[in-house]
Amino acid sequence: MMRKRTSREIFESNAERKGPEIPGRTAAVLHNIRSLHNVGSAFRTADALGIGSLILSGYTPCPPRSEISKTALGADEHVQWLHFPGLDDTLGYLSSNDYLLVGIEQTDQSSTLPEYIWPAGKKIAVFFGNEITGLDDALLPRLHHAIEIPQYGTKHSFNISVSFGIVLYDMLTKSIKNG
Repeated sequence: MMRKRTSREIFESNAERKGPEIPGRTAAVLHNIRSLHNVGSAFRTADALGIGSLILSGYTPCPPRSEISKTALGADEHVQWLHFPGLDDTLGYLSSNDYLLVGIEQTDQSSTLPEYIWPAGKKIAVFFGNEITGLDDALLPRLHHAIEIPQYGTKHSFNISVSFGIVLYDMLTKSIKNG
């Protein structure tokens, strides 16, 4: 008969699991995100998927904030994060640390997520933009790649926390598959 595993069993199983290489070399960048709940969700998802760090950029709210911690369920205490006040500061840090810049945005040059191959052997910074306006226009020429999530309904956007999970889970599964 099937039973749920206890929290202890889940913790012990996860502690033994070693994640693939690509997510650990990834910085997920939240630029000008308004919602504290979306930021908290990003921390929680980053922790679950083994993402190397979060970069909070622009006016994206930073811990410690009770609204972030409540949604993150404490992941904001375990995931490494940095804050930069502006896009130029963020890009300067990433460039000086040899990150490949990948933006999640619907552009005239985007690859679709199912067809995109995450580059092996590189540090990757994945940019997620504002809930309403997306990525800043000033960022687009600086990106090495743009990726969009194919959508089939009448609405053509996802909540930022949903996009975050979809994209980074794609990275995780493809890096496990490709070894």
